Amino acid sequence: MFATYLIGLREGLEATLVVSILVAFLVKSQRRDRLPQVWAGVGLAVALSVLFGWLIEYTSTSLLARSEDRELFEAVTSVAAVVFVTWMIFWMRRAARTIAGELRGKLSEALAVGSLAVAGMAFLAVVREGLETALIFYSAAQSATGGTGSGPLLALVGGIATAVGIGFLLYRSALRINLSTFFTWTGALLILVAAGILKYGVHDFQEAGVLPGLNDLAFDITGVLDPNTWYAALLAGMFNVTAAPSVLETVAWVAYAVPVLVLFLRRPAAPAKPTPAPTDGPPATAADATAAPGGPAAAQPAGSRRV
Repeated sequence: MFATYLIGLREGLEATLVVSILVAFLVKSQRRDRLPQVWAGVGLAVALSVLFGWLIEYTSTSLLARSEDRELFEAVTSVAAVVFVTWMIFWMRRAARTIAGELRGKLSEALAVGSLAVAGMAFLAVVREGLETALIFYSAAQSATGGTGSGPLLALVGGIATAVGIGFLLYRSALRINLSTFFTWTGALLILVAAGILKYGVHDFQEAGVLPGLNDLAFDITGVLDPNTWYAALLAGMFNVTAAPSVLETVAWVAYAVPVLVLFLRRPAAPAKPTPAPTDGPPATAADATAAPGGPAAAQPAGSRRV
């Protein structure tokens, strides 16, 4: 259940941050009259996300009669969830520093258009997170519990509620956390969760007869990792680490987790400084640099700089 709690916390906090940025911009811009449109867009996005999650569950439990079809459906949704998780994690790492400015710019444009544009922007900003959450939650719940019990749903709701609380405290400036560190740690954990979802998807493909090797075990450590123990259940629930996986399951888990973790945790290289083009004249002196436009001497005299 920790995996679904983490999904709710991570996705919920992203959506909460987006909404808080929009609300703060409207409040500071003295445009509180547009807040109802923002909340209308958020509410519609949440409703559509819940409907999407229900549709996935209904398709799996009611529309697909054959067990092979259900296994294949769960396998496809698992792979799709892994794709969304991977894209979301790397997108947030790249856009975390500029998302606030981009959202403010888009909201300014929407304000110039009208109420529907404001509601539409809020809807689009939240619905992506909501649809991702529904798909990832379904796959994670299937991977952890086989879709039984209300535990995963309660854990997801708990994660979202925690995210909303954190977002509110951040908005009210009552709580200060390092969001970069937060998203790094939760991103690394979600990569391991996604590896477990992919492993579960491979297992479903094998049970559906699409992939071979269902009974070809990579290893069997049930004597060490007893499935009935609490720590075995914790590993299986969080990262789908089991005591007797097939060869293809193990290959899929390792082939995804190792390179994606390395790429995610690797710091991007600093851009190289451009080499100045050679000139035919004599080298520039300090006096030339201060006299050049834009150089230190081109700055306004002391006391005349605009504020």
